[in-house]
Amino acid sequence: MIKMNKRILGSVRCACLAGAFLGANSARGEVRLPEIVGDAMVLQRDAKLVIWGWADPGEQVHVEFQNRQFAANAAADGKWRVTVGPFGAGGPFDMTVAGRNTIRLHNILVGDVWLASGQSNMEFPLTAGEASWMTGVINAASEAAAANYPQIRLFHVRHKIALKPMVDVEAAGWTAVTPETVGSFSALAYLYGRELFGRYHVPVGLIESSWGGTVAEAWVGGESLKPFPEIQEVVDSIKGIDEVAALAKLGQFQKDKAAWYAQHANEDRGRVDGRDPWADMSFDASSWTPVAEPQTKVEDALKGYDGTVWYRREFNLAAAQLGASLIVHLTAAGKHDVTFFNGEKVGETTGWDKPRAYLVPARLVKAGRNVIVIRQTGDGGYSGLFGPANDFYVQIGETAIPLAGTWSYQPGPDLTAYPERSAFDRYRSDPNTPTVLYNGMIAPLIAYRVKGVIWYQGESNAADNRSAQYRKLFPALIEDWRARWGYRLPFLFVQLAGYGPNEPDPAEYSWADLREAQSMALSLPDTGMATAVDIGDAKDIHPRNKQELARRLALVAAKVVYGEDVVSSGPRYRSMTIEGSRIRIEFSDLGSGLIVNDKDGQIRGFEIAGADGRFVWAQARRDRDDVVVFNQTVQKPVAVRYDWRNTPDGNLYNREGFPATPFRTDAMSAVSGAR
Repeated sequence: MIKMNKRILGSVRCACLAGAFLGANSARGEVRLPEIVGDAMVLQRDAKLVIWGWADPGEQVHVEFQNRQFAANAAADGKWRVTVGPFGAGGPFDMTVAGRNTIRLHNILVGDVWLASGQSNMEFPLTAGEASWMTGVINAASEAAAANYPQIRLFHVRHKIALKPMVDVEAAGWTAVTPETVGSFSALAYLYGRELFGRYHVPVGLIESSWGGTVAEAWVGGESLKPFPEIQEVVDSIKGIDEVAALAKLGQFQKDKAAWYAQHANEDRGRVDGRDPWADMSFDASSWTPVAEPQTKVEDALKGYDGTVWYRREFNLAAAQLGASLIVHLTAAGKHDVTFFNGEKVGETTGWDKPRAYLVPARLVKAGRNVIVIRQTGDGGYSGLFGPANDFYVQIGETAIPLAGTWSYQPGPDLTAYPERSAFDRYRSDPNTPTVLYNGMIAPLIAYRVKGVIWYQGESNAADNRSAQYRKLFPALIEDWRARWGYRLPFLFVQLAGYGPNEPDPAEYSWADLREAQSMALSLPDTGMATAVDIGDAKDIHPRNKQELARRLALVAAKVVYGEDVVSSGPRYRSMTIEGSRIRIEFSDLGSGLIVNDKDGQIRGFEIAGADGRFVWAQARRDRDDVVVFNQTVQKPVAVRYDWRNTPDGNLYNREGFPATPFRTDAMSAVSGAR
């Protein structure tokens, strides 16, 4: 019915305009609106608003809303836009858009509109979705059953990759929150909107535009990526693509690909007479192609590839580590896998997103060189291993040996005659290509006035060890969106939750680096950060307690956007003072005061280092609202870190219940090389 109101009812004429469109004009095109301007939409209160669409060049379009009239003429490209408002919160209202035809929009509210974007933790739905990782939030069923909020409206942008900025998004219109509509919508966005509605009692519009597993640069407009030459190279190559010619070539490529598959896909040079010589320890794989596993971007030669691929990795063990069984932990695999350890099969799994943990008997484990071989086979493309590097390791006793890094691979069939894909085909199918999600899922929205943005992303950039780059890339994204919307868009974001195993001793972590990069974006005005380190899950990258996260994010909005005098974050590092063999840490954002969230009063999570830069676990004690950190083995300390781990377990809070933000006082990270 929504589509009928916007499109089909366009045939209804406004009587006062009918005479202007008789005769030859009846062959002209009708006034059209973008997907986001429609029935049940929420318009931003107390702001100038743009209503836009398309008509014949030069055609005059009239907009009537709340008994006020606005008009504009369509430009040479057919686009028209009128500026209306501001209006106070309220509704429901109707709107009439009239040109050659008339469109009547109903049930419009005026309130606060928020854009929710990022990767999978923003996309994560309220209840279980189609993918197995979409498990739903805590108490998902009862949350959905209670979701009756006619004044909270949802607009879900469908996934869209585009090589150039699009004029409209793909969506199904606005819907009110009901148990039937809310389940597949972003849990965090809905719960955040519910918090705001309960706090301010005005209508709330939520626009979700997110895509799991994506990197930040995919969401940035091309011009803002110029300071990043390693990214700009791809942006420039996209600009040079002739899409009409590329589409014609793509058709021929697909024919050639189908013919190649028909001839070669079932071949497997690594399997001979029921044996698997490519899995043998003695096999010479020196000519195999190196590949970084797990992959954050699919290896071009294997993207969309159906068939068999073998992967190989060697690692060493000391004699003292022998005598116990070993477990090989693998990330998600692109296809069915059979895994070998030192030439013997140790397990197999069907299903790309299922966990893989294979027990290796002690008799197979050798001192010195050991070899893991993975044979993947199947259709559906995307061969390789995908997922967090932290999930990719060998466990022997209490020791975890990382497997992430350089592997080598060899397809079962001979790929030398495989049809070469064009850059156009690669980019149009990869959501991690720079700019393509901005082009397809953000650019069409920028005329629509919003109160602000909530953002949950960074996992993919952390997995690629690009935290140093993220220090500049994330602010570039924020400033890019602000420039395009034309005002200083409030930008609120979530600091990465705890996830992944920790080393027993202090170590370097790319996730800790990324959290630091996120916190540095707070130097921009009108930004705010909700810390989630204490509500994560070491074994699940998608923590389910989105309710508490939404509450914290709403309090950040209350302070940063709505101007309330509220506590919205935990203690933040302010300064340090070296006092002999101890270091005193001072904090800001103390709220009602510093507390230790432990019945014994023991503070966890602190590390300390001397001039050699080697961090060791530290003791710490609270001195009023300061913390004094020390270790008797470090007599001349120079630096302190707190909660510098994948899954932090520090217990320093303020009395309002917000955890202290992870920090470090040293200037160098061995993981990212960031200074």
